[in-house]
Amino acid sequence: MPEDSADAPADPRADGPPSAGATDTTGRRFDRRATDRTLPRWAIPAILLFWTGYLLTFTARHVFHRLSGLFILILVSVFLSLAIEPGVNRLAARGWRRGRATIMILLGVLTAFLIFAGAVGTLVGTQVAELLQDSDRYITDTVRFLNDNFSTNIDPQDVIREFNDPNGRVQEFVRSQSGQAVRLSLTVVAVIFQALSVLLFTYYLVADGPRLRRDICSRLTPARQARVLQAWELAITKTGGYLYSRALLAMLSAFFHWIVFQSIGTPAPIALALWVGLVSQFLPVVGTYLAGILPVLLTLVDSPLNALIIIVFIVVYQQIENYFFAPRITARTMELHPAVAFGAALAGAALLGFVGALLALPAAAMAQAFLNEWGSRYEVMDSHLTSIPPPKNQRAPDPPPAAEPT
Repeated sequence: MPEDSADAPADPRADGPPSAGATDTTGRRFDRRATDRTLPRWAIPAILLFWTGYLLTFTARHVFHRLSGLFILILVSVFLSLAIEPGVNRLAARGWRRGRATIMILLGVLTAFLIFAGAVGTLVGTQVAELLQDSDRYITDTVRFLNDNFSTNIDPQDVIREFNDPNGRVQEFVRSQSGQAVRLSLTVVAVIFQALSVLLFTYYLVADGPRLRRDICSRLTPARQARVLQAWELAITKTGGYLYSRALLAMLSAFFHWIVFQSIGTPAPIALALWVGLVSQFLPVVGTYLAGILPVLLTLVDSPLNALIIIVFIVVYQQIENYFFAPRITARTMELHPAVAFGAALAGAALLGFVGALLALPAAAMAQAFLNEWGSRYEVMDSHLTSIPPPKNQRAPDPPPAAEPT
């Protein structure tokens, strides 16, 4: 007689999920929660970690995008503070209060910038006014120059009529640009606000420099304090020295170019001299030739001979500066290799535009100073691959005397 079905053991292969108290053939109990789970234990924490990281990254990018302008202002202020701190330290050593010394140097920098901006703005305004007032003469001279030198056959009167036609393309373009006045005014206001922000940040970084360094060093061990202060001193000395040497070279360049521009009757000689001096020193390698384009173009229409004189003088002065002025002025600071300066300017322009191109030079100077102080140095063996010829104004050292035969 068959046994009662209630007394038979449960068959795990039966249809439907086993009950919580069921056992398999080995006597082990089934865990219904284990059989129903479809995800491993690490899946949910991994998903939470992924979305948390995504949200944090998105938030960081949004914050950086909104504060990128502030970061650039702080970066400009840091380099400006490194540039003026040597002068502030010298005045403080003579008994000046650091706040007053900082204000005096910042006022000097601001005055120099305003003089440069005013001179260039006056030059641009004067040239535009002269162009509009004597447009017929300028058009006639330009067309005559093109016909004489490029074998063209342009009628100056046709160009003048097109220029003065109220419905012509030139006047239509002028009317289309009249709406840009409001935008230009807002841009000027924004630039003034940014300049004041930079000056304020720079003032606090320099005037409270000792207190800031004490707060930073108070959280470091004595050994690390010495390294931080040494690096800070090196950055101040090299960056400030490099910018001071560039400013002095710019003043020399502006002075000699002013003499030439004044002697040949170039329009606005002071403004053009300042333009050439500053652009040639703070834009590496190509700055001299880019700065020379403006005076050449302003002189070319009136006198091609004067334009040729300017080109010759710019080339000659560049050689004099490279072999006479620059080695003596930068002997106590630091001179950047032209390839390093040019590459740094390109990288800075790619990252931050025009501001990055200007900041790239002191940044490269600071990096070069750190690399020069880092690591050990050894004597270089004599080879034709490592020999450096002496400057042209120095005589080569005498060879060592020959050893006497034994």
